[in-house]
Amino acid sequence: MTETVPIQAGADVVSTRYWHRLDDGRLQCDLCPRACRLNEGQRGLCFVRGRLNDEVVLTTWGRSSGFCVDPIEKKPLNHFYPGSAVLSFGTAGCNLSCKFCQNWDISKSRQMDTLMDQARPEAIARTAREMGCTSVAYTYNDPVIFHEYALDVAAACHEQGLKNVAVTAGYICEAPRREFFSVMDAANIDLKSFDEAFYWKTTGAHLQPVLDTLEYVANETDVWLELTTLLIPGRNDSEQELDAMTRWVVRHLGPGVPMHFTAFHPDYKLRDVPATSHASLQRARAIARANGIIHAYTGNVHDSEGSSTACQGCGETVIERDWYQLGQWQLEGNQCRHCGTVLAGHFQVDGPGRWGARRVPVTLAR
Repeated sequence: MTETVPIQAGADVVSTRYWHRLDDGRLQCDLCPRACRLNEGQRGLCFVRGRLNDEVVLTTWGRSSGFCVDPIEKKPLNHFYPGSAVLSFGTAGCNLSCKFCQNWDISKSRQMDTLMDQARPEAIARTAREMGCTSVAYTYNDPVIFHEYALDVAAACHEQGLKNVAVTAGYICEAPRREFFSVMDAANIDLKSFDEAFYWKTTGAHLQPVLDTLEYVANETDVWLELTTLLIPGRNDSEQELDAMTRWVVRHLGPGVPMHFTAFHPDYKLRDVPATSHASLQRARAIARANGIIHAYTGNVHDSEGSSTACQGCGETVIERDWYQLGQWQLEGNQCRHCGTVLAGHFQVDGPGRWGARRVPVTLAR
């Protein structure tokens, strides 16, 4: 689906590379598997990429829907510098059409042009450093659609010694995928379901490209990877689907990739579906662990047992959590204090960060 919405040239409009011309004169965007085919003045389904002056452009370079300093556990990442602060930001639009979107006011917005903060990459990196952040997260909407902006911000962050974190659905084509993840240090990728019919009917996308991205990141990059599945009652939470999903993860990605099963709340176009029960989250975690997932977590709920990290070697709790708040810490570097087993991930040498569960909105100085 494309939209004919006026695109005006300006400082926030930049040329893109992933497109080609079709025989009928339209331009096909090659960033993601949607392959939007555009006439002059049309935008793709993501809304932020469109055809202007006979090329495909990004219309939101240097503009954001807002900035906030969060705990890294909120992304969620449990094995990437726990307790540290991350500067989170996104733009507008999305290349999926999830009926259950929990950030729909941003990802589905068509009214963001006058509301977005202006922020050059250097300003984002500088602010993250001044706020004591370890990393910058590309989140709220899907960062693959603001590909060029994300690459520029990532370069500025690396120059400041900051890490880059992608929170994404992984719906991206092969060539831009290689370029995008080459500048990321960690990623939390949504595996929204393990059923093609669910993907198509509920997100307007397809499952296989997401699986391709997961295999690429896990097996061909050094990006630290964690997965999230938002459990929606009666839609993607059957024992059969969770069994098939977690078996596939172990077989194709490895048992050491952490999985987060998070609670859905009624929103956007699924307001008639009840919130996820605690029992459903615990059941998903149990299935994952039975199938060999070493670190399976529950999320969006208070559940210390389900959100804490246990040592693979001796079973003792090495990182205690309750939602985004850390408790006892039983690691020396990346090793269990009880038995010396190495915990997979990235950890501070001198112990966990001290950011806590705070969420601090930030306004960037221009």
